[in-house]
Amino acid sequence: FEWIEFGANSGASDARFGEQLAQLHRATCDHFGWHRDNFIGSTPQLNPRYEDWIEFWQQSRLTYQLDCARANGATARLLDQGARLIALVPKFFTGHTPVPSLIHGDLWNGNYAVDRDGQPVIFDPAVYFADREAELAMTHLFGGFGRDFYRAYESAWPLAAGADTRRVLYQLYHVLNHFNLFGGTYQAQAERMIARLLAEAQA
Repeated sequence: FEWIEFGANSGASDARFGEQLAQLHRATCDHFGWHRDNFIGSTPQLNPRYEDWIEFWQQSRLTYQLDCARANGATARLLDQGARLIALVPKFFTGHTPVPSLIHGDLWNGNYAVDRDGQPVIFDPAVYFADREAELAMTHLFGGFGRDFYRAYESAWPLAAGADTRRVLYQLYHVLNHFNLFGGTYQAQAERMIARLLAEAQA
């Protein structure tokens, strides 16, 4: 193991991280997924090889989490509305064809720090090749990333049109996972997100 002494975040270190994350995402592959499954928290994360990103997200992310939710006593409303949403996922990708980018996979503020020299450090990954927007969506979910980070990332590699709506679609995976891990209010949050996405898809 490598011992790293942490330092204090600053606007400069956040901007540096934004630039470096965009650079990481430029590491690409000819397919989505990973060479093995891993974990998102303590939940298995399935990473089969897919050529089609939409199908990957439908089957290996949303369907799997909804199957876990069924086993964990989710409401019929969550399961039924979730199944409806899965069928409509292609509607969120009009004009956007993701490339398989290498992502950290579980990038919330608890998995990011800087060392004493102000260099960004990330840890506890759940890596796979994905639409890079899935990574950015996770950073928004629990906060902790400042404007300098997002400004630097977008300057290095701007996001495509429709990213704000897809952000909710990508965050839903993690909220469903939190329901499966912790229960509580995450079910109601997932139901609200699904309702919003269904309204967008049917508008």
